[in-house]
Amino acid sequence: MTRRSRNWIAYLCENLASSGLMPTWEAATYLTDNLFGDKPNPRLLRTSCPYEDTTHLLQRLYQPLVAAATRDLPLPAGAMIHVFTDVSLTGKSAVLVVYFPGPNQPYHLLLLDAAKAWELVFENSDEFNTWAEERYRSIKAALANLSTGVPASPALPAPLEAVKN
Repeated sequence: MTRRSRNWIAYLCENLASSGLMPTWEAATYLTDNLFGDKPNPRLLRTSCPYEDTTHLLQRLYQPLVAAATRDLPLPAGAMIHVFTDVSLTGKSAVLVVYFPGPNQPYHLLLLDAAKAWELVFENSDEFNTWAEERYRSIKAALANLSTGVPASPALPAPLEAVKN
């Protein structure tokens, strides 16, 4: 039995539009151009500012996944989640999703993902939806585990293994 995932392309498009980053038609074009087509992504390799464009792409992919997880599991007052990116133009970039429960409290790493941004190109929307759903579920499970105190069992590669490859 396979789980149905949401249409993450539409979700990301709506998120980009509702956050005011770009109009809906531009968001649809941006996502289509950057997520589907030739591998490696020529838009990231041939840009005049590759670091900034890669940072924007990673933030625009991961931030909506965090937003979806926090809609399902609301954060306590004063808590926040931040998506950090450490962009590499020659290797894998790191994306860290970190939970900050409040002032003077220890933070919690919810997700550590490593990817060559220019290779984040998918054959079709189902492949992308699977990729996005895995990360969404991992973030959501880590958030749920914070409230229960049960250690997370990540569905993604272990953090050190993900960065090493």
